[in-house]
Amino acid sequence: MDFLTLALFFIYLWGLGFAFTRFVRESDNPLERNLMRLGIGLGVVPFIGILLNLLHIPVDWRVFLLLSLVVPLGYLFFNLGKIKLGFKFRLTKSNIALLVVILLFLGTFFMYHKGAFSYPYFEDDDPWEHSATVKYIANEKKLSDPNDVVPYLDPYPPGYDILMGILHQTSGSVVWVLKFFNLLIISLSIIFFYFFAKEFMGSSQKALFATFVLAAIPSYQSHFIWAHSLAVTLFFPAMYCLERIKHDKRWMYTSLFVISGILFTHPTESIKLGGMMLIYFVVKSLYHRRVEYRVITAQVGAFALSFIWWAGRFAGYLQARFASVSSHAERLAAKGIEVGVSQDQNIIMKGYSAIKTVFPASSGTATRAYSFSDFVIARKQNMINNPIGVGIVLSILLLVAIIYMVMIFRKLKDKKHEWLVISLLWFVMTFLLVNSMTFMLPIGIFAFRVWMLMAIPIALLAAQGMWFLAGFFKSFGINRIIIFALVITGIVFTSGVQRYAVNTAIWPPGSRGVFPDELQAHMWLLGLPEDTKVFTFSDKADVIAFDKFICYWCEEEIAFMDELLDKNSTEVYNFLKRKRYEYLIVGIGMTQRELDWKFGENKTRERFPKLMEEIVSSGNFRVAHQTNGAVVFRVV
Repeated sequence: MDFLTLALFFIYLWGLGFAFTRFVRESDNPLERNLMRLGIGLGVVPFIGILLNLLHIPVDWRVFLLLSLVVPLGYLFFNLGKIKLGFKFRLTKSNIALLVVILLFLGTFFMYHKGAFSYPYFEDDDPWEHSATVKYIANEKKLSDPNDVVPYLDPYPPGYDILMGILHQTSGSVVWVLKFFNLLIISLSIIFFYFFAKEFMGSSQKALFATFVLAAIPSYQSHFIWAHSLAVTLFFPAMYCLERIKHDKRWMYTSLFVISGILFTHPTESIKLGGMMLIYFVVKSLYHRRVEYRVITAQVGAFALSFIWWAGRFAGYLQARFASVSSHAERLAAKGIEVGVSQDQNIIMKGYSAIKTVFPASSGTATRAYSFSDFVIARKQNMINNPIGVGIVLSILLLVAIIYMVMIFRKLKDKKHEWLVISLLWFVMTFLLVNSMTFMLPIGIFAFRVWMLMAIPIALLAAQGMWFLAGFFKSFGINRIIIFALVITGIVFTSGVQRYAVNTAIWPPGSRGVFPDELQAHMWLLGLPEDTKVFTFSDKADVIAFDKFICYWCEEEIAFMDELLDKNSTEVYNFLKRKRYEYLIVGIGMTQRELDWKFGENKTRERFPKLMEEIVSSGNFRVAHQTNGAVVFRVV
């Protein structure tokens, strides 16, 4: 573990959170105050990174450190005689609840950590690509790629990779940075959710139970490495800030920056989370019989602020989405599934048809029609990126909460039930989005990725269901403690155990797992010093994801690969030697796949075997490690 980078992580977050809450009325509870500064600082990081890039200031960890310390140190300097040292902790119900939440955070962290570090490679495919982007930002300290070869950059919003990039600048291992801080961010979301839920529900006890549910429900975030980890986590600090507006109207300014962090992190999650925030605004306005202009100002302001990244990039993003959807449609068509995607790219810009084309009901590689058992029965074998399922006991609590709301329908107009109505509408929205293909809705926004969002209203509503059940059985003389104990035990065994099993299992390496011998050869690279220069003829992320270095974004490397099959072994050796590459790794299957895509099958079949024969017999390369189908050469 890199303790320096871990310490810097908390300094960045706390310092920026302190700066952006200095002018508002914070919670009187010092634990809440400081823990939520972490969440708020987390939401500000993407904005700071994009602003630095816009001003042509390096996206450098030292700049972040300076910006995170300037306000706290200034405050310390001007208030040195007024600051009271010491911390008094009273064992109140609220603080006991918070201690339990911290235990839930630690349990979640342990679960994710055990799973993420149970294998040395990255799972599936997204993390491999993120490692390449993080390496680029860490080295180049900018967010623009003139050669357009860096994944998850321009037009993809880079908030997640900005954070990981500055952390990688002080830690040599991109593997450790992505695995550790990804799981830490998701684990912290448990704490951030609790404070939001406490403000939202007006009860620390209900908020605690809802937090337990979120920590136990299988469909909430796994430790999969992708930008959703940050985008969804930021929803809780953002909603906390919106809720705090009732205490101090100036929270709308802090809200604006934290909400923008979501928009700077993920394009489609921003749409879905934005929909949930819009529901929040509408319901609050109806309950208070006035336009909650501070809430909508924060939301619209965040959208406007996001244009410092998105200005001029919308068209590019839509075109990229169309290409992705068209490719997905072809794969589905090959399976006999019709999705009706138009091939006319101009339709993207034409109203409703455009939305339906870019976001069809089947959008998302793992999207499918779901059955009743998919919701009620949680399983130990599940999806990696976004597990599905709720669990029997939680499903019952959700149903009880809905029945309760029907029973008190006339009383729902009371302001104390405002959070219940918002939560129910959140559930309806996310339930429909999850089932876009089940119900064949006109549009869909990556249905399988909505499961993690649907877990949020389920957790909130389950708390109300629990309170109703406890009150119901109390009328029959059954102690509330017994009911709580039985229900919590039921949740653990019908949801929690399954969630734990999925998140501690050995996950496969995605498309790299098609060639296991070649994966083993790449894993051998882990024994070399970090950032050893290793060249490859296949996907450059295959090298970077094992903590080695290849400048895949450099013009000379790009030009070299564009002419690879027209070169001989001497030219290959001279190039690698001049660029100071120490090793060359060639996995036959991975390289064949890459070169087929680049040069076509005919030229690859004709030229690649000859080039390899020349390399082996040239005397300029010595075999350092070999498996069936992969060779690591030492450049001598």
